[in-house]
Amino acid sequence: MDLKSNVAALGYTTARPATQPQPGEDGVEKTFAAAAQGLSDTIRNAEQTAMSSMTGGADPHALVQALAQTELAVETAVTIRDKVVEAYQEILRMPV
Repeated sequence: MDLKSNVAALGYTTARPATQPQPGEDGVEKTFAAAAQGLSDTIRNAEQTAMSSMTGGADPHALVQALAQTELAVETAVTIRDKVVEAYQEILRMPV
């Protein structure tokens, strides 16, 4: 082996750990899973408040507040979805 191939191999072995994910780090999938879980919890809370309001267990103010939170959460999810679709379409338009 000549010196250049040794230097290249050494550079590869030192750079390789930098490309591997670190154990215990939160990835994008965990972030999206947490956001989806939060959306699900918000919708579930609004449904429970609506059912409680129908039976007289919750006041109308709590119902309006729960519905407003749900509307905001759904609008946020739709905005994120739109941004992801837009980014995907931009990637598709890139020349190869």
